[in-house]
Amino acid sequence: MATTAFFTRKEGEFVPAPHARGPWSPDMLHGRLLGGLAASALEERYAEPGLHFARITVDLFRNSPMVPVTVETTLVRDGRRIRVADAVLSTGQGVIGRASAVLLRQGEQPEGSLPHTPAWDEPPPAGDPAEGRDWKPPFDLWRLTEWGQGGRGRVWLRETHPLVDDEPLTPLTRAALAADFASPLSNIGSAGVSFINADYTLTLARLPEGDLLGVEATGHLSAGGVATGQVTLHDTAGPVGFCVVTAVANPVALTSR
Repeated sequence: MATTAFFTRKEGEFVPAPHARGPWSPDMLHGRLLGGLAASALEERYAEPGLHFARITVDLFRNSPMVPVTVETTLVRDGRRIRVADAVLSTGQGVIGRASAVLLRQGEQPEGSLPHTPAWDEPPPAGDPAEGRDWKPPFDLWRLTEWGQGGRGRVWLRETHPLVDDEPLTPLTRAALAADFASPLSNIGSAGVSFINADYTLTLARLPEGDLLGVEATGHLSAGGVATGQVTLHDTAGPVGFCVVTAVANPVALTSR
């Protein structure tokens, strides 16, 4: 893993490195990193043995320039079987996003047969990651299907940078970072990625194992410049959860994310 993190902690703020920028503009923070910061802060504050992060919803309602970010967390509910917590992300210009997490108490699995999402048939990647034409992602990306050709788009992803300083990435943070790719993968068309996501909701039956995460697009609907998409997330052992995104049409299409 590279030693250059996306953010450095300084006086209660997360200061972005140059490679924390996103593909839409060179002076804009990548939204996936804001989701990662929120998940990391919520996990650091509210994780507990036996409590599983079953859902994280990330709202990205304001673009952020490349400036320091603060994350404030709040405990909303702490019951016997459920814990709910929120996070608010801000810069000196105001609030830029928020996140909500639901933690559920783990217990005995019910008896009987249940519907099950099958594991996909993609082996772990063996070759080199794909290279972008206009924007090189700051993570390893293996394209398993052609962009915008219809059908179920598939990729393998692997993080190559720490999120904050030299702190190891947790499985939850890896999943939160990968979940943002649900938008380009489910919303890409023949003209490229013409939608930018406003939020995403990640649901996890279990935490992913290892550093590889597979993302498979399983649905897209759009009308009047508003889209919703969904994906299934996999690790090398099988499916781990789902992600649903909402997105709005963006005039600048990306063809190589």
